[in-house]
Amino acid sequence: MTKYLYLFITTLLILAASCSQKPQSTEVESGDITRIISDDSLMTLVQYQTFQYFWDNAEPVSGLGRERTHMDGVYPQNDKNVVTTGGSGFGLMAILVGIERGFITREQGLKRFQQIVDYLEKADRFHGAWPHWLMGETGKVKAFSPKDDGGDLVETAFLVQGLLTVREYFKDGNEAEKALAAKIDELWKGVEWNWYTKGGENVLYWHWSPNNGWDMNFPVGGYNECLIMYVLAAASPTFPIEPEVYHQGWARNDSITSDTTYMGYETILDHYETNNDPVGPLFWAHYSYLGLDPRTLKDKYADYWKLNQNHALIHYEYCVENPENYEGYGEKCWGLTSSYSPKGYAGHHPGHDLGVISPTAALSSFPYTPKHSMDFLRFMYTEADSLVGEYGPYDAFSFEKNWYKPHYLAIDQGPIPVMVENYRTGLLWKLFMNAPEVKEGLNKLGFTYEDMD
Repeated sequence: MTKYLYLFITTLLILAASCSQKPQSTEVESGDITRIISDDSLMTLVQYQTFQYFWDNAEPVSGLGRERTHMDGVYPQNDKNVVTTGGSGFGLMAILVGIERGFITREQGLKRFQQIVDYLEKADRFHGAWPHWLMGETGKVKAFSPKDDGGDLVETAFLVQGLLTVREYFKDGNEAEKALAAKIDELWKGVEWNWYTKGGENVLYWHWSPNNGWDMNFPVGGYNECLIMYVLAAASPTFPIEPEVYHQGWARNDSITSDTTYMGYETILDHYETNNDPVGPLFWAHYSYLGLDPRTLKDKYADYWKLNQNHALIHYEYCVENPENYEGYGEKCWGLTSSYSPKGYAGHHPGHDLGVISPTAALSSFPYTPKHSMDFLRFMYTEADSLVGEYGPYDAFSFEKNWYKPHYLAIDQGPIPVMVENYRTGLLWKLFMNAPEVKEGLNKLGFTYEDMD
């Protein structure tokens, strides 16, 4: 057993004691780590470590999630304290997991949420939408690209998804908790979703900037990670979109339903309007569904459980088949998504495979592929534990390229504790789907779903 596993076992046992859980056996028999940590405890461990990315590792002024954390201290862009709005939305939900799992107290979580909400009230907004990045110390926009220096409606949707989940958690609590929920409600009501139709077009645009207007020119059509944006835009009590924006813009006048079959599974929806790649990176099955419960969610275009489960299974079967013959791919080591790579940030998926495995892909797919995701989790902690650090598995690695960096990205760490918890208890799904505006938005767009409480 390596020094990394001794550290992790010690962390787990301390954690188990603090959560009043029955500790697992600590005897090593024939060096078999699988006799030490149960599946349940291993899920708790990875949740604890990835939660810490947004807790101990938070940017101190804002309390929000750092866009990136490099354990080697190398930041070529000098961006250690840049915070991500979308990734922080995932982090808000991860902190709720931390409360429920006993990693922190409810009071500690409340205090952090108060800090974050106070910061977001004062941070730069553009017709109610936050930018992709903020300078942590000041709350001023940090341009994501030369013309992307204004509102980012997709990242705002990810942030609002987290905020509404926190609101639902605290809205019936004590006086301070109710005050927090009321502040979140005002932030949510301030997002001008319909502004981002560019003057009334039947599609939502991703960006608007006071310096560059609509120059980014990115109308958002599906299928991709952005379903949550359209649902929240329809759900808005103050600046809603009409159903036609969803059906004509997102669903592309029904052409979104042009599916294919790959690796023996139907893709359900057309993942790419402009090329023939069968499926997108796996984060498409995660980001919108941290709060949106896909288990019974359907509309006239898709069964969203089947859509996401097939998406994950396609990635699994692709890595098992390994058509590019990349080293390391197989039943225990699988999952492609957008992440770091030897060539910088890249969108890994069948059709664009660089030999890079991104741990968040398999781990955030726990609800869809529990056995395959558990096999990957155990592989990471028992056979590849040098690729796991303080905040869980590092962002990406490539056995094929002999490429390993102790680097993290908030948008990849955040979905892990959330989706593992949704697999275990459905916590975040229940909270988000309990928001009355969310139900109204889904109904408005023609979705059907069952109350899973």
